Amino acid sequence: MMDREEIVLWPEGAPLAEGTGLEHEPALTVYPAQGKPSGAAVIVCPGGGYVYRAEHEGGPIAERLSEMGIAAFVLRYRVAPYRYPCAKLDVQRAIRTVRHRASALGVDPARVGVLGFSAGGHVASTAGVHYDAGQSDAKDAVERLSSRPDLTMLCYPVITMQDNYTHQGSRESLLGTDPDPELIELLSNERHVTPDTPPAFLWHTSDDGAVPVDNSLAFATALRRNGVLFDLHVYASGRHGMGLAEDSRHVSGWSAALESWLRTNGFVE
Repeated sequence: MMDREEIVLWPEGAPLAEGTGLEHEPALTVYPAQGKPSGAAVIVCPGGGYVYRAEHEGGPIAERLSEMGIAAFVLRYRVAPYRYPCAKLDVQRAIRTVRHRASALGVDPARVGVLGFSAGGHVASTAGVHYDAGQSDAKDAVERLSSRPDLTMLCYPVITMQDNYTHQGSRESLLGTDPDPELIELLSNERHVTPDTPPAFLWHTSDDGAVPVDNSLAFATALRRNGVLFDLHVYASGRHGMGLAEDSRHVSGWSAALESWLRTNGFVE
C-alpha cells in the first residue's frame, strides 16, 4: 500500500496531550481527489466507541470519496483514555487545518464537509452543532478560521448521550462512568441543532442492535424543526458497523445515495 501524506494537526503538541506517539498526536491522512477534482474536501471520522478507530470506516471510505473527485482526509482523533473535549478539539482543528491549507491541497475552503461512523458520527455531529468562527486575534493562523463544516454526513451515528438511546460504551469512554449531567446535555447533539446547523446526510438500519436508529431519527427531527435540509436513509435490516456494506446488496446503496446528495450540494461534479 502506498505511503500517504500525513498532516499533524498540532506540530508542537496537541492541547491536553498526555504523552508522545501516535495516540497522542491527532493527524489527517490525505487521499487526494482522483479523476476530475471537484475542489471539495471531506474529513472522515471512523467509529470505534471512542476506544479505537475502525480501519474499514477510514481508508476505504476515503478512497470511495476520492473516486468521486473529492479530496478526503481520515482523522486520527484521540480516543480513550482521552475523554471530552479532546475528540471535539481534534475534529475542529482538522476542519480549520484543511481550510488553512486549502490552496496547497487544491480545495475550496468553503466546501469542507465531515463524515463519521458510529462514535465517529458523534464526533462529526459534534462538529456540526458545536463550532465557532475562529479567533480573529489568535497567533496561530489556523485558529483564526471557522470550525463549522459546510456539510455533515452521519453513518449509523451515535447522536445522543441521554439514557434511552445512547451507546453506553461510547458515553462511558467519552464522559466516564458517572458523567456530569451538564456534559450529557451538552453532548446530546440533537439538543443543539439550530437553523445555522449544516445540511446533513444520515443513514442507519432500522434493526441496528448497538446504536438504535432513534439516534438518526432524533437528529433528523431536530433538523426538520429548524428548517435545515437533510437526507435520511433508513434501511430495513443490517448489523452495526457495516462500513461500505459491500456484503449487502440493499444497504450498499448508501454510498451511491451519498454521491447523489453530494452532487446536489456542489461537492461532486
